[in-house]
Amino acid sequence: MLEAFIFATVLFGFFGIIFKENLMMKIIAMDVMSTGVIAYYVIVSSRSGLFTPILNGVADKNYADPVPQAVILTAIVIGFSIQALMLVGAMKLAQNNPTLATKEIEKNNTLTKN
Repeated sequence: MLEAFIFATVLFGFFGIIFKENLMMKIIAMDVMSTGVIAYYVIVSSRSGLFTPILNGVADKNYADPVPQAVILTAIVIGFSIQALMLVGAMKLAQNNPTLATKEIEKNNTLTKN
C-alpha cells in the first residue's frame, strides 16, 4: 500500500512537469517526483532486524548495509543543488520576461522571420 502512494507521488510529479504551464510549478513538480523516488528507494532498502554498522565488540549481529544510506544522502544533496540551479535559471528568465508561463517565454525568445 505504501508503495502505491509513493508511485502516485512520482506520477503526480511527472505529470506536473509535463502538463503545468508555469515554470515554478514545473520546478515544484520535479521536487515532488524526486522526493517520491527517494522515498521508494528508502522503502526498498529498509529491512527489519538489522543493526547500525557501529563497532561495539559484538560480532554476531546482522548489520545494515551503509551504502544505500550514502546513496540517499548524495541524492538529496544533488537534488537540492539542481533545484537551486533551476530556481536561479527561473529568476534569470523572469528578469527578461514579464511572466513565467512557458509558452510565453518560448514565444518571446523565438526568432521569427518575416
